[in-house]
Amino acid sequence: MPVSPPARTPAPASELPDDRYLNRELSWLDFNARVLALAEDQSQPLLERAKFLAIFASNLDEFYMVRVAGLKRRNETGLAVRSADGLSPREQLARIAARSQAVAVAQAHVFLDQVRPELERQGIRILRWDELSDAQRLRLSDYFSAQVFPVLTPLAVDPAHPFPYISGLSLNLAVTVRDPEGRTERFARVKVPNNVPRLVRVDTPGEDITFLPIEDLISAHLGDLFNGMDVTEVHAFRVTRNADVEVEEDRDEDLLQSLERELARRRFGPPVRLEVTDTMSEHVLELLLRELDVDPADVVTVPGLLDLTALWAVHAVDRPDLRDEPFVPATHPAFADRETPRSIFATLREGDVLVHHPYDSFSTSVQRFIEQAAEDDNVLAIKQTLYRTSGDSPIVDALIDAAAAGKQVVALVEIKARFDEQANIRWARELEKAGVHVVYGLVGLKTHCKTSLVVRQEGSTIRRYCHIGTGNYNPKTARLYEDMGVLTADPTIGADLTDLFNSLTGYSRQTSYRSLLVAPYGVRRGIVRRIEDEIEAHRQGDENARIRLKMNSLVDEQVIDALYRASQAGVPVDIVVRGICALRPGREGLSENIRVRSILGRFLEHSRVFHFGAADEYWIGSADMMHRNLDRRVEVLLRVADKSLAAKLGEVFDSCLAPATRCWTLHADGSWEPSPDADSGITPVRDHQAEMMLRHAAVTVADAE
Repeated sequence: MPVSPPARTPAPASELPDDRYLNRELSWLDFNARVLALAEDQSQPLLERAKFLAIFASNLDEFYMVRVAGLKRRNETGLAVRSADGLSPREQLARIAARSQAVAVAQAHVFLDQVRPELERQGIRILRWDELSDAQRLRLSDYFSAQVFPVLTPLAVDPAHPFPYISGLSLNLAVTVRDPEGRTERFARVKVPNNVPRLVRVDTPGEDITFLPIEDLISAHLGDLFNGMDVTEVHAFRVTRNADVEVEEDRDEDLLQSLERELARRRFGPPVRLEVTDTMSEHVLELLLRELDVDPADVVTVPGLLDLTALWAVHAVDRPDLRDEPFVPATHPAFADRETPRSIFATLREGDVLVHHPYDSFSTSVQRFIEQAAEDDNVLAIKQTLYRTSGDSPIVDALIDAAAAGKQVVALVEIKARFDEQANIRWARELEKAGVHVVYGLVGLKTHCKTSLVVRQEGSTIRRYCHIGTGNYNPKTARLYEDMGVLTADPTIGADLTDLFNSLTGYSRQTSYRSLLVAPYGVRRGIVRRIEDEIEAHRQGDENARIRLKMNSLVDEQVIDALYRASQAGVPVDIVVRGICALRPGREGLSENIRVRSILGRFLEHSRVFHFGAADEYWIGSADMMHRNLDRRVEVLLRVADKSLAAKLGEVFDSCLAPATRCWTLHADGSWEPSPDADSGITPVRDHQAEMMLRHAAVTVADAE
């Protein structure tokens, strides 16, 4: 821990400098740049680098569909609400446009100049039509005639044919054709079908793995679509539309029907970005801008391929030598007696269990908890929140089985979970059909907490078993996302969850709990109060006073200002943030006692953990320090009271914050500095996630012995 300078009297918020916040949107772009840096990192396996390029592209799509769309709406409606750092929506949009163009070009060159040549050296080629052999072209022409041509629809644009609707994120070809007799040029649009592979496999057994972009195949055969015409130009383009759903919630209208109506409207949202290839001619670009009603500032010009989410197909290639070594999560020692699974309920009667995914298996801990509850004749009721789950969800199946067995089952399905609305609506109807009591939460709030409550008859008493976690009940993402959860039979926590579910399903107005902090009433207030307690403890000479926070995003001004006051008082503050951070660390007189670092890697760091040293308190839960989490969502933080579990959380912090741990460090000017490379000789570099895998493997082996 760094030595703190002499304490200053913390300044009230009104006296803190006006420029104390970083812009959240630009901070998000910095986060995505860190993802791109992983694609550049030659120490990463090659196919994983291709994966990070695809993740970068997908992240940027969502950023435009939601964040940029919201800024545009505020700018166009005259709601000149400035960001915390003082920028108007127009100023933010201008900065985003400049940064987006720069990162789009950077991503393209990482692919064209680094990843693609490396793939080719490894026998995986992504070629253009003019790079194919005659034999390959012949095979692809047959494929085009049989599989692609029948689903193509060229749409002309002329006085009799208005410009067609361009759906969001679809790939399209802008085609210019000329009548060889009249010499008149015409424009047409050809939509690249999304029901054929974007990257078409060209190779035959014994050849290098070879892909061709589907748009190249269509472009080479446009003569079949425009018989008798000369094709003079063809350029790919892509439109991103506003996809943020705003549901007007009214107690007199069915929320599910209202949301379905808004989802139908979403596909017709206004354009917020136009991506074009850098070969597009000026007159074709001008036509697209005019017909799509797109501002030139919203054009992103990309060298090479558009939409590198296509690289997921490359990542799926069967080349284990070019990807991360397989990792199989282990059953938590508490739930395994050598090779024999133990009863979850018997285990929890002995004490609480902390699970750390993906290092601890989700399927043999949390999933098994719900499945055993569904099968157990002594279980009377199961109450469960569902925010995002997988397409084939064993959790949902278990709830359906429990209802069929006559148990009381309540599922709070958050049908407003962004981009999972349709899936959650489907799950809600399936659960209702099976006899599960399905509720959609509270008007005006999203239910984001990760909680499960099982009520079991044990002799003459009723015992409650609980799970509270940081991640979704999704067995697929539980192998990719780093998350934590506590399974417990603690009566106090059971009573708290009972009160919480009563407030979610009924009309209870519970605002205070025994062992939980619950948003929108208690999380911000509880976190700020604990920060202030650490300040007071430091003033009283408590050497244990310190604050350690791990989360996805730190944006909330009240929490940030409290952390500034803690720094001014001399309290050491360490923050591990994966994505957005609006706090400026290391600024003299303001935040010189605050350090911020970001860890990205094989797994998506997703857990939220809070440690207050003087109070000796650890908290985990679903809430990031953002306005939406603290004001517009139901979130739950749980105090981890068990000393042995708290010690494990401390070990995670120690690993994240070790000087040799590979990370990015945030500076006061908003810049992020990466750790030195492992071969630089400056300092030893260790991978936090690899360390966690080794530790959990060691614990599992020791338990087996």
